[in-house]
Amino acid sequence: MTETRIAADVIAAENERRQSAHQSDYEALGARLSRQSIDIEAVTAKVADFFVAVPSWGVGTGGTRFARFPGLGEPRHIFDKLDDCGVIQQLTRATPTVSLHIPWDKADPKALKARADALGLGFDAMNSNTFSDGADQAHSYKFGSLSHVDAATRRQAVEHNIECIELGAALGCKALTVWIGDGSNFPGQSNFTRQFERYLDAMRDIYKALPDDWRLFSEHKMYEPAFYSTVVQDWGTNYLIAQTLGEKAYCLVDLGHHAPNTNIEMIVARLIQFGKLGGFHFNDSKYGDDDLDAGSVEPYRLFLVFNELVDAEHRGVKGFHPAHMIDQSHNVTDPIESLIASANEIRRAYAQALLVDRAALEGYQSGNDALMATETLKRAYRTDVEPILAEARRRAGGAIDPVATYRASGYRARVAGERPAVKGGSGGIV
Repeated sequence: MTETRIAADVIAAENERRQSAHQSDYEALGARLSRQSIDIEAVTAKVADFFVAVPSWGVGTGGTRFARFPGLGEPRHIFDKLDDCGVIQQLTRATPTVSLHIPWDKADPKALKARADALGLGFDAMNSNTFSDGADQAHSYKFGSLSHVDAATRRQAVEHNIECIELGAALGCKALTVWIGDGSNFPGQSNFTRQFERYLDAMRDIYKALPDDWRLFSEHKMYEPAFYSTVVQDWGTNYLIAQTLGEKAYCLVDLGHHAPNTNIEMIVARLIQFGKLGGFHFNDSKYGDDDLDAGSVEPYRLFLVFNELVDAEHRGVKGFHPAHMIDQSHNVTDPIESLIASANEIRRAYAQALLVDRAALEGYQSGNDALMATETLKRAYRTDVEPILAEARRRAGGAIDPVATYRASGYRARVAGERPAVKGGSGGIV
């Protein structure tokens, strides 16, 4: 039996308070969609089957490059993190898996699996860390990891990734995500070509260690901490990596890792077209790699990304099964609340994309009717699908209003009493 961190009667009581209004809203939306020949039950079923992984590191308070301001009840270790992730899943029923980051979450795999099983959780893609130095690390990553000029440092980084694969295999994972901070901060500091050759050689060694049923996701990021040049700086380079390594290698798209005004939905379409879209790290951005809550700044862009995903689903693209994970940093909010909100916004974008009249859109596109084509998208986007999201949660045993229920439960105050307070710390710039 699944262990629950929030009492079931709390959720039941909060749902009962909202049930009448919710039912009215759901029926009204169903009637409206019916006039468009859309079956609300079919959409609700699809939404209920759409899941997104929670990052283990996301339940802790993040920080700026200048300082970190911890919140109450900060998780002390991976087992506290799993408890918090269990609460998110309990309320949203949208986040049944957790993505671990090693070495931050390194622990006995049997103990990890036992705790996750007790909470009704599974594990998603593993994440390696060669962008910071560990306490007992022999070689520093200050000047790079998988692309470092020193062979011993590269070997250390490769072995760390293989360790992540081995731990993930024990937990039932099926993918490894590799992001590196390698690059340069001054012109002339690195030879671009030789640096990339070293990276590819190291990634080949990691690729060889993948089990047959695993996938390797490489993630691009245009800057930070390498501000002059970055080894894996854009989706084109990412695609070259996936093509070079082989059929188990794919591109991971982080929505915040692009320059402002970049057409991310077109990048998604290109990667789908050529069979190399591995998945997503969902967040939002105003200026760069901001790691803001998903849908908090550009909800329409999130919808447009899902429009491409649903289009691929509608066309029956062969082998199309992208991974979905949240990746964001919480500096001024309760991380659990932000992750709940993000899971909801991601499902919202999916539900809205399911409402797009595909036949009408294709007709307008074929007829070069730009206005009606974009209005077709906007009509779906403007639809308030919250009743669908709430009903999908309710039917699965979750909360009609998950944030309000979380606050009513007193969970944050309770764990604040169990977990020692954490002092603030400085960031990377002083």
